[in-house]
Amino acid sequence: MFAVPLGEDGAELRPLEPWQAEEFLHHMDRGREFVGQHIGLADAVADLESSRAYLQSYADKTAADTGRIYGIWTPGQHHGAGTLVGGVLFRIMDVPKGCAEVGCWLEPAAAGKGLATRAARVIIDWAVEQRGIHRVEWVVSTANFPSIAVARRLGMTKDGVLREISPYRGKRLDLEVWSILAPEWREVRQGATAPRSSDG
Repeated sequence: MFAVPLGEDGAELRPLEPWQAEEFLHHMDRGREFVGQHIGLADAVADLESSRAYLQSYADKTAADTGRIYGIWTPGQHHGAGTLVGGVLFRIMDVPKGCAEVGCWLEPAAAGKGLATRAARVIIDWAVEQRGIHRVEWVVSTANFPSIAVARRLGMTKDGVLREISPYRGKRLDLEVWSILAPEWREVRQGATAPRSSDG
């Protein structure tokens, strides 16, 4: 099975596929309130059918090369695949244009350990170095401070704020757009070979 180690804690990044819909739903049930504070994923994955449909939509995007989704697993108490605790995705991937939008989510037990940052680094590196993506975006609610912190740790620049652009649960959210360009990414990666204690 394809898996990328994310560090000494045994966490792994793997593709998240429709056959894992039940595991994805259980994970979302554990983190629903926490995840749903800022992003619509918690509302989109409400039962087994919607979980499978969500993962199938990304399987279709993967096949069309327009998006991808990956899960973050931490070692479980039992032998086997471990526990799905979060993930990262390319919500949009426009290879001809050289642009992609990355996002992440975690259940509460996995927050604050640097998992989202480490996982995002892996997929951004792949997009820039293997796929020729020039600009990687991170679009985040102005109130989602942990996600903004990840964008900062990835070396991204805040491009601006889209005011009240996103209707969500009865109100309109301001979204910040962060980005990093391929030459900047390579510079950041060269300076980030040693582990940094600021990883959260």
